[in-house]
Amino acid sequence: MTLKIYTSTKTFPKEEIFGLTSQIRRSFASIGYNISEGSGRNSDKEFANFINIALGSSNEAENQLILAKDLEYINESDYQDLLEELTLLKKKLVALWNKLRQN
Repeated sequence: MTLKIYTSTKTFPKEEIFGLTSQIRRSFASIGYNISEGSGRNSDKEFANFINIALGSSNEAENQLILAKDLEYINESDYQDLLEELTLLKKKLVALWNKLRQN
């Protein structure tokens, strides 16, 4: 998804390079970064914390994706594809978070 968002944001207006373009790229990238960092931790409790942070980043990314669509920076088709993938990822993260918290 991060690669897709980088491709999609290449056409955003130049005045957004330090605004929405940067923010949405960082939010999507942060999801993977936190999953990776958490997986290397010593306990399920610590991993669960990083999954929770990744969920927060995914919520932020969703909000920014909606804004990009509303501003017509991203087309409807790309928006729907990214939103569908993001929604599925969020469901998986919640399931993983719940499993980690049970241990």
